[in-house]
Amino acid sequence: MTATTLFYIIIAIIIINFIIDKVLDALNAKHYNDELPEELKDVYDEDAYKKSQAYKARNYKFGIYASIFSLLLTLGFLIFDGFEFVDTIARSYSDNSIVIGLIFFGIIMIGSDIISTPFSYYKTFVIEEEFGFNKTTKATFILDKLKGLLMTIILGGGILALIIWFYQLTGNQFWLYAWSLVTVFTIFMNMFYSRLIVPLFNKQTPLEDGDLRTKISDYANSVGFNLSKIFVIDGSKRSTKANAYFSGFGREKRVTLFDTLINDLEEEEVVAVLAHEVGHYRRKHIVFNLVTSIGLTGVMLFILSIFISNPLLSQAIGVETPSFHVGLIAFGLLYSPISEITGLVMNYVSRRFEYQADDYAKNTYKAEPLISSLKKLSKNSLSNLTPHKAYVFMHYSHPTLLDRIRNLRSD
Repeated sequence: MTATTLFYIIIAIIIINFIIDKVLDALNAKHYNDELPEELKDVYDEDAYKKSQAYKARNYKFGIYASIFSLLLTLGFLIFDGFEFVDTIARSYSDNSIVIGLIFFGIIMIGSDIISTPFSYYKTFVIEEEFGFNKTTKATFILDKLKGLLMTIILGGGILALIIWFYQLTGNQFWLYAWSLVTVFTIFMNMFYSRLIVPLFNKQTPLEDGDLRTKISDYANSVGFNLSKIFVIDGSKRSTKANAYFSGFGREKRVTLFDTLINDLEEEEVVAVLAHEVGHYRRKHIVFNLVTSIGLTGVMLFILSIFISNPLLSQAIGVETPSFHVGLIAFGLLYSPISEITGLVMNYVSRRFEYQADDYAKNTYKAEPLISSLKKLSKNSLSNLTPHKAYVFMHYSHPTLLDRIRNLRSD
């Protein structure tokens, strides 16, 4: 196989992925105006349903323009040797492979962020604002960007530097050391993300004593679940949309409720949502996802170790001087079809897990408060209640609202 053949394979992968995504988006858009099933007719009144249809259509059109721009930019970067240009700049500053790799990825990351920021700004301050979701100030938007960039430089840069160092020391055996590093980092972040990272972006406060905390504690005690750390996060700082999640293990285990969730739902509904999250924990879904993620990372790094020394990887994207950092980019592009397949499998597993967590909530608490909470959350986020089955299969990590309601009401 030649570098030219690999180049055309990469181009084909990018274009085929784009076509598949746009076909799925178009199929899904055809169902935006479908009549709601009987079980969902109480979610929206006529005005709210029209608003949800307009919101979906607006995002669909915006997505087309953004993805076409991204496609053309990516193809142009490949065809006109953009990676060679960036690599030459990086090499002009140092002869050290680690420094060159960091500069190379730094330029690409900053350039990508600069290009994507106008789209993100428009999405936040035009579309989300128009439909009443946005609560983000321009100052918060800018600070989030700067904090995210700083975290990427420190954490991402540190991990990349170590991986390149492992490669220099051990050659193709680097994947074992890299995998160990990523595993430790992943476990650490799962344990301490809420304590260390979230406070950089949001304020977290313990849920105050009162009826809601009492009901949550009573439920947790009824199922023998030790839950002492219940936090409220100021999600309303950025959006009116609501959420809740578990994080950590052992002594670091905590549940975090968005303030918007508490404001939008009745206390029984909040407890039902919490029961669903406890179901994920009790059914070992969090552990499964963590172990699977680590395993898939190991497989990817092993395959990378087989090909990374081949100069064809760098040459395939127009860089004549072979290097680990350029080969990593080419490998990522070639590996994307495998990532798509594993993503499909993980989405399927995730949908099964959601049913299991719903069943746990139904059996240990009540089904109806969870149903009403799901309906309210769908209404408040103007969710698509009639998605195309193919779109659900490819993209949904959760079952549709209709499927979840039918499952919760089944015996």
